[in-house]
Amino acid sequence: MSQLVHESSKKIIANIEKVIVGKRKQLILSLVSWFSGGHLLLEDVPGVAKTMLARAMAASVGCTFKRVQCTPDLLPSDITGASIFNQQKCEFEFRPGPLFTNILLADEINRTTPRAQSALLEAMAEACATIDGVTHHLPKPFLVIATQNPIDHEGTFPLPEAQLDRFFMKLSLGYPSLDEELKLLQLLEREHPIQSLGSVVSAEEIMQVQSLVKQVYVDPKVRQYMLQIIHETRSHSDLALGAGPRATIAVFRASQAMAAIRGRSFVQPDDVKKILTPVMAHRLILRPESRLRRMTGEQILDSIVAEIAVPTLEENRT
Repeated sequence: MSQLVHESSKKIIANIEKVIVGKRKQLILSLVSWFSGGHLLLEDVPGVAKTMLARAMAASVGCTFKRVQCTPDLLPSDITGASIFNQQKCEFEFRPGPLFTNILLADEINRTTPRAQSALLEAMAEACATIDGVTHHLPKPFLVIATQNPIDHEGTFPLPEAQLDRFFMKLSLGYPSLDEELKLLQLLEREHPIQSLGSVVSAEEIMQVQSLVKQVYVDPKVRQYMLQIIHETRSHSDLALGAGPRATIAVFRASQAMAAIRGRSFVQPDDVKKILTPVMAHRLILRPESRLRRMTGEQILDSIVAEIAVPTLEENRT
């Protein structure tokens, strides 16, 4: 079971690394999100391969890929599609928008209005879209990868907390090191490697992996460990709002995916620690006085984890 997940993730990561250099940790976390059936938010400065990561993930899997460039004049129907009157048939027929794909890249999502942003909410939560009173189911597997620039705030519409909570993970790629950037120049010397990137797994295999991840065993002690961390965020003095039940489910599922990608059929406490920050940090709301002290969600999570005893699991398990 976990061996198939492990082998599939190895093939996808090896393929993406032909394009994305030196970001193994972020690639693993991206697959954790995808294998868990969650959506991904990439927040970083321009030019660090956020869009390229989405394209490489789509190219590595036999999935359809579409891109929406978010602008202030973008309408919800530009994403979902609309009903167009057919004069020959004298009836309205639905023309699907870019939402109807396996992987949708919402580039610079914070540059479009809340009205357009809301077009993604139903799709992200239920994998369907209701247009003109008719519910249309989206292709499976379905993944939304959204990007945003945290530096330039002029003319942007920050995502509300309720919408941030819909994203399974929030990642930052960061700048490459000197050696990594030298390797990048070698890769780009003749042509961009994304042009020749082929698929290494199929969409059906991704769906099978998503099903297998749910079968990974989570010991009651590990479940208790997760809940202790989450409940501590709800009463922490530096937080105005802690993690909700959706975060609990996300931590549980991400831990299963991380264990499976590592080739195990059971979750260890270390798996929980690996996924905790990308899954939970963007769901926490700090108090104003904590922000003035330059506290971050990551620092608060680290302090909570440091105070909670790590459970010891038995070596013999079924």
